[in-house]
Amino acid sequence: MLDTGSTGFMLLACSLVMLMTPGLAFFYGGLATKRNILGIMIQSFVSLGWTTVLWVTFGYSLCFSGGVGGVIGDFGKAFLNGVTPDSMYTNGKIPEYVFIAYQMMFAIITPALITGAFVNRINFKAYMLFLTVWQILVYYPFVHMIWGGGILAQWGVLDYAGGIVVHATAGFAALASVYYVGARVDKNSTPNSIPLVAIGSGLLWFGWYGFNAGSEVAVDKITSLAFLNTDIAASFATIAWLVVEWSRERKPKFVGLLTGSIAGLATITPCAGFVPVWASPIIGSVAGLVCYFAVQFKNKMKWDDALDVWGVHGVGGVLGTILLGVFATTTINEVGANGLLYGGSTFFFKQLITVIGASVYAFVFTYLMLMIINTITPVKVAKDAEMAGLDVTLHGEKAYDEGTL
Repeated sequence: MLDTGSTGFMLLACSLVMLMTPGLAFFYGGLATKRNILGIMIQSFVSLGWTTVLWVTFGYSLCFSGGVGGVIGDFGKAFLNGVTPDSMYTNGKIPEYVFIAYQMMFAIITPALITGAFVNRINFKAYMLFLTVWQILVYYPFVHMIWGGGILAQWGVLDYAGGIVVHATAGFAALASVYYVGARVDKNSTPNSIPLVAIGSGLLWFGWYGFNAGSEVAVDKITSLAFLNTDIAASFATIAWLVVEWSRERKPKFVGLLTGSIAGLATITPCAGFVPVWASPIIGSVAGLVCYFAVQFKNKMKWDDALDVWGVHGVGGVLGTILLGVFATTTINEVGANGLLYGGSTFFFKQLITVIGASVYAFVFTYLMLMIINTITPVKVAKDAEMAGLDVTLHGEKAYDEGTL
């Protein structure tokens, strides 16, 4: 029977997750150099349109139809075939239309996360091909395998809101993109607008409540748990990053503080509805420290992941999935599992094996996919176009009328 409270909440959660994609555009746009603000922002905004087309056409069907135990679904619900206003999601509380829209927002933001790694180096045509193929052959299979009743779900793998499905796959795809595309000609990555980064960060944090709490797909005690765990972990990660960076660089950095919040949010995502509240400060603190040192390691290795997608989302997603294998308990969520602290060593190793496998697959597939795309259209822009900036060379626009500044 339709639960109007849960339906209303899920519509709100869907809206919050949708807001995260513009928030990501602002976050990345502020971090980019002045000549590449629009070039990076359009890569997020175009996903709002194109991913919706793919999702309605066949994406939802490939993710959430086709029975159980498989790697990917079928085309039984292509073009939303058979779905009507009377169709209900499997929990019987909300219309299937609401679930379709909610999951679509996840599909929109996931490939957009990757774009921060290759800012001001990628041709827009190549990106559109990337956006299409990556979703179909990376994102859709992992959604089906874990959230759509596929083989990993049957094996007992858990991912509350996207540590594996979203952050690990996107983060390691970003690293593969950096390896393939190579470093920027001009490695100056000084943010053009830290206030814009702050606005984007705030919108992401705000939207993440819908991302995590909404993943319960109902309003119950686990919804409130996921909401609170999300905020606590993000806050502890923010302070952990601030403290470690302040102690090492002798100054409290605003961009670092903001980046720490995203690291905490990414790390708590797979855990939010499965771990007790007392675990979230630990998860957040570890996230802030580990992701900070991951970024420092990236810098030492000279990987030109311009906006730290791998260090924040990739490492955060992997870390959160592993910590879920440590702190999860069925005393909190009966449909979850017991982690290492509660005698669940088997579950811990399933989480570890899965997140490593997903990361390796995303990395290898992304690298090979970029090689193939490059035979169709050049992936990397020419040196002179990169130096001039993609806003003008690819899009014929400028973010600011410089004469008025």
